[in-house]
Amino acid sequence: YASLNPMQMVGDIISEPILNYKKLPKEEIKKEVLYLLKCVGLSEDAYYKYAHEFSGGQRQRVGIARALALRPSLIVADEPVSALDVSVQSQVLNLLKDLQEQFKLSYLFIAHDLSVVKHISDVIGVMYLGHIVEIASDKEIYENPKHPYTKALISSIPQIDKHNNNRIILKGELPSPSNPPQGCPFHTRCPIAKDKCKENIPQLKDIGNEHQVACFYVDKVGDLNA
Repeated sequence: YASLNPMQMVGDIISEPILNYKKLPKEEIKKEVLYLLKCVGLSEDAYYKYAHEFSGGQRQRVGIARALALRPSLIVADEPVSALDVSVQSQVLNLLKDLQEQFKLSYLFIAHDLSVVKHISDVIGVMYLGHIVEIASDKEIYENPKHPYTKALISSIPQIDKHNNNRIILKGELPSPSNPPQGCPFHTRCPIAKDKCKENIPQLKDIGNEHQVACFYVDKVGDLNA
């Protein structure tokens, strides 16, 4: 929440990008800010309040309103709900989905929480040590993971209605991001890695159904179990 200036009223925070990039009368700017506050579920009196007067979820709504101020077509959201309680997370995620439809937005949504990713995403890219190892639709990723790292991630999702007996426990050395291993970045922890993986970096390849995987042994991933 450091992005919200504690010395500025919320109205000034949201109007700042409009002032910098659009030549509008002050009355029009205020009208626009009040509209954005309404869009994110905040009342008009929020205009004259300061960031410390809001809860974490409300502050996130202020940040979203400011992001919408210039009517972007793409919003990059880096861990936008990770610091919020679960109940508040769902409210903010539902708001983001509603705003996506209302403003015809695309999101580049960066997160580590798989349940959050599943709720918000249409297409998912899985990264390991800075490398994209798999790209597919949300349905494909969760129902048919084809990279060993993706499969391990999916297996770790808690299951409410059944015991998660098929969780894949990754073993081996966790490399330093600043000094990644030669070859496939995942080979030090991969249960199906071979000598080829230690020497070469696999490239993303299309395996059908708009599903891309960076793995030399995609055909063996389906055999992985706990």
